[in-house]
Amino acid sequence: MASIIRKLLIPRTTIPIPKRYDLRSPEAEPERPFIPFSKLQERKLLETHLVSLLDVCNSLFQIKQVHAHVIRRGVEQCCYVLTKLIRTLAKIDVPVEPYPRMVFDRVGDRNPFLWTAIIRGYAMQGPFGESVRLYGLMRREGFSPVSFTFTALLKACSDRFEVDLGRQIHGQCVRIGGLCCDLYLGNTLIDMYVKCGWVECGRKVFDEMPLRDVISWTSLIFAYAKSGDMEDAVELFEKMPFKDMVAWTTVVTGLAQNGKPMEAIEFFRRMQNAGVQTDEVILSGVISACAQLGSSKHADWVRGVAERSGFGPADHVVVGSALIDMYSKCGSVEDAYDVFEKMREKNVFSYSSMILGFAMHGHANSALNLFEQMLRTNVKPNDVTFLGVLLACSYSGLVEQAKRYFDLMEKKYGIEPAVNHYSCMVDVLGRAGELEQALELIRNMPIKPNGGVWGALLGACRIHGNPDVAEVAANHLFELEPDGIGNYVLLSNIYASAGRWEDVLRVRKMIRSRSLKKNPSRSWIEGKDGAIHEFYAGDSTHPMSGSIKEAVMDLIEQLRLRCGYEPNLSCVPYDLNDEDKKRILMMHSEKLALAYGLLATDADSAIKIMKNLRICEDCHSFMCGASGVSGREIIIRDNNRFHHFRNGVCSCANFW
Repeated sequence: MASIIRKLLIPRTTIPIPKRYDLRSPEAEPERPFIPFSKLQERKLLETHLVSLLDVCNSLFQIKQVHAHVIRRGVEQCCYVLTKLIRTLAKIDVPVEPYPRMVFDRVGDRNPFLWTAIIRGYAMQGPFGESVRLYGLMRREGFSPVSFTFTALLKACSDRFEVDLGRQIHGQCVRIGGLCCDLYLGNTLIDMYVKCGWVECGRKVFDEMPLRDVISWTSLIFAYAKSGDMEDAVELFEKMPFKDMVAWTTVVTGLAQNGKPMEAIEFFRRMQNAGVQTDEVILSGVISACAQLGSSKHADWVRGVAERSGFGPADHVVVGSALIDMYSKCGSVEDAYDVFEKMREKNVFSYSSMILGFAMHGHANSALNLFEQMLRTNVKPNDVTFLGVLLACSYSGLVEQAKRYFDLMEKKYGIEPAVNHYSCMVDVLGRAGELEQALELIRNMPIKPNGGVWGALLGACRIHGNPDVAEVAANHLFELEPDGIGNYVLLSNIYASAGRWEDVLRVRKMIRSRSLKKNPSRSWIEGKDGAIHEFYAGDSTHPMSGSIKEAVMDLIEQLRLRCGYEPNLSCVPYDLNDEDKKRILMMHSEKLALAYGLLATDADSAIKIMKNLRICEDCHSFMCGASGVSGREIIIRDNNRFHHFRNGVCSCANFW
């Protein structure tokens, strides 16, 4: 480095005059005379050399070498060089005090760029208050800030969520004027507002910008998507003059994350048609959309896209792990395992995805065997891995194994159990009828139990008919989830099973007094052509609606005659007569979807139904009977787990 410095610090004292050609005798070119540099030119050249040297410095020792030359050559008051010096020190994270601040303090005649360099240093490294104080001092001394002064302060405001101070700085930008056309400053303002949650202020800045680039558009689209406002995100995206891969990724992943899987898939198709390159980030987003949709045909399609784009699961562990999760959630655990087997590299995420896939389908032995295999490959499990293991134990009633793995988490792997792990343990104990032990575990939790923990206990009370423990769990749920009507219905059913009719009436009065209503039940099923057919409770809008209702009624009659089926009227939490309750139950969305599947899919294929809510007790018993009567396997994914109905029984053993 020292030799480089010596070479670059030898200034040339003369420069050549451009050559003049003699057209009559090009061979006889005259000697090129040299003109000596002026002192000013020498100084400018020296300053340029010093700045060039600072550009290549990557250590404090090298910077100090250059600084020594700065002092020796008499340019220690040059703002141009010292601004670069301070910025280079900040680049390698040298604290502002004492060195950079000493450099700044020794300059007598400062300019706005030197002020900005020291303000930026404090804004980046702190204390932030000192950067604000120096900005005020700069203004009092009559210096007008440049755009970089404001961007440094605004970035610090966004990092610290200091929106009020950011608004004051924004006001300074407007008041000083001349900066309104600065694209970088405008983008920084948008970024500050959206990070602080003031999306509409960011939109106002955007609308007033005379110049915008792809960052301006994408920042705001991302902000709308993050806040769940996909309508404005899509509207802005459509107006975007040039859509790059980042913009497409933002809108596709935003749609997927906000529960709009079909729209996400459609936008991804448009992106492909536009010839935009695909990467693993957007593939993960569209794979997530297919997982939400639960469509096998869409799952196979996106896997093909991934492989054609060079992101096949064999070579890309991120995409492979996402595909495992997708196939599992589409009810195709065999395809998920096929992806897992073909992956050349397997990490904790791919193992965890596969273990969770086995668990949610009730394949406990496969999940636990894979976990043991993972440990033999020296892949260290994480909290998600153990969640899958505990879910597998929970769904299959493996109490002792669950206790062993729960202890193993912290004692051997140093993973502190989170609330979801406790929820699994409560579920395991509750399944085994150890309700008091489950309640004791909750009371001794080092973290506050959430609705999932108390819900697991309430569900166990339904299975084992314990209204006293159920009352404890429900009272906590009423505080944590006051609008969760399912908790009220479940408690009412438990009271009814115990013959405590006064308590049943009390709970139903609570439902009416709080004007609680269930979220619209929605089920969907994939047709033979890959189209998704969606049904709401009481739906009569489907083109085959008449035939579907007849098929439901025919099934009910067959189940009544062959299995003694009677509708479970307690699943309707409203004060209606029995006939009205029967009509409501008959039109539950999963029953309509099942009828469509029986009418419109191949007789030898499984019927796969996806549902947004937990399946009710009446529909669960109905599906058990329907699988025996029809001879078809029925697979239902509710918001908790998969239910595989075969020959009159369910894989969940009536515990969900």
